[in-house]
Parts: sequence; C-alpha cells; structure tokens
Amino acid sequence: MLKQPVTQVRLTNVVVVRLKKHGKRFEIACYRNKVLSWRNGTEKDLDEVLQVENVFSNVSKGVVANKKDLLEAFQTTDIRKICVEILNKGELQVSDKERNTVYESLVHEIATIVANKCIDVETNRPLTVSRAEKEMKNIHFSVVPKKSAKQQALEVIRKLEEKGHIRRASMRIKIQAPLKYAEELKQRMKNCIIHVESEEREGNFRTVVLIDPGSYREIDNILKEETNRDGFFEVLSLAAIEEGEKRLD
Repeated sequence: MLKQPVTQVRLTNVVVVRLKKHGKRFEIACYRNKVLSWRNGTEKDLDEVLQVENVFSNVSKGVVANKKDLLEAFQTTDIRKICVEILNKGELQVSDKERNTVYESLVHEIATIVANKCIDVETNRPLTVSRAEKEMKNIHFSVVPKKSAKQQALEVIRKLEEKGHIRRASMRIKIQAPLKYAEELKQRMKNCIIHVESEEREGNFRTVVLIDPGSYREIDNILKEETNRDGFFEVLSLAAIEEGEKRLD
C-alpha cells in the first residue's frame, strides 16, 4: 500500500486564508464561519477557528509549508504565531457568491450596531436597521471586510452625527449618594444630564437620569471627588429614549 507523504494533509469543507510573503504563498485552513468572528473579536480561541494547526503552501493539495520558508518569511517556526498573523493579515479565499454573502452579512451587522446605539433625530425614536443601512448608502460608506463591524459602526455613527441625521442614544443611569452631597452633585452634574426621570431624598439621595454616553467618565469622576467615593451609579440601560426636557436645576 502506498503511504501518503507526511507533508500532505487532505482537508475538506474548509475556507482558506492566504498570505503572500517574501515571494511565497502561505495558507491556513479554517472553519467557514469562524474567520470573521475572529476578526471582529467575537471569537478569541484560535483552536475554534483553525481546522488544523498547521501552515500550508497549498491547502487544496494538502501541501504543508517548508520550515525554512516559514523561518525566512516570519522569523519564527512557531506555528500558532504564524497562524495568527495569516489570520489577521491574510486574504480570505472565497467564491464571488460567498464573498457577496459575507459582505452583506457584515453590512447588516454594522447597521444593527448603529441602530442599537442611535436615535433618528426626526422622530426621536430608535433608528431601525433598514434606515441605518439606507443612511450608510447615502453617505457612500465603504465597508472593509478586514475591519471589525464595531469599529466600522463607530465610523458610520461619527459621519451621520456630523450630517445631523442621527444622534447617540442616551444612557440611563441610577445615581446614589449620602443626602448631604445632593446639592453639590446636582450642581456639578448639571451639564452632563439630559433628562431627570426620578429623584428621591429619603435616607439617601437617589436619582435616575439620562446622560450622553460621552459623559460616563465625567459622572464617575464627579461622584468620586464630591462624595469621597461614598457615592456610586449603575447603568440601567445603554440605549434609552428621553421623553421630556427636564434638567437638573
């Protein structure tokens, strides 16, 4: 019986990520749905991404890369380190149909993140995913397959805010501190708070308010400074809708 050479490994049902370096081609065999998950940060376990922990010069033929070539190109023969570099920098080898599916999926994921974080300024209601996709087309936003959906969603939000089409949804938080600090806190937080939903002064000072997400750190610093760390707040909602204009007086 003929033995298959040890430098050949036959793989099926794989997606290939290819990186050309120092004039050589290096490939890794990955699970079809895991490459984008790795690149957008939702998958962090390399073993869940790789079908086999090895580097190939040709996955389809099962030809494993030469160690000398690996050392020249990557300055190491550590297979895991090389796989990570190929996974991060390499080109995903897919058919046109698969590429379109991946692209559409990424567009939808970006639009979903934008919709979850933003408000339609015309209606003062949450942005829908379809509206977010339409706005992305209107500003001619170019989706980059190698960049994470979250990173690109933040770019979309910034551009749409500049045009005045959307604004970031408010964050609902509950603040609690000893009663003696109530007035000082109200005065210092006045410019951070968009809307006051409730306020209590029985025993302790407690208030539920809406703030711009960008004021999160400032609120935290004010509480620490004014209450000597006796005050605290908790996030109740990351995307709240304000229904009034009441502010701290």
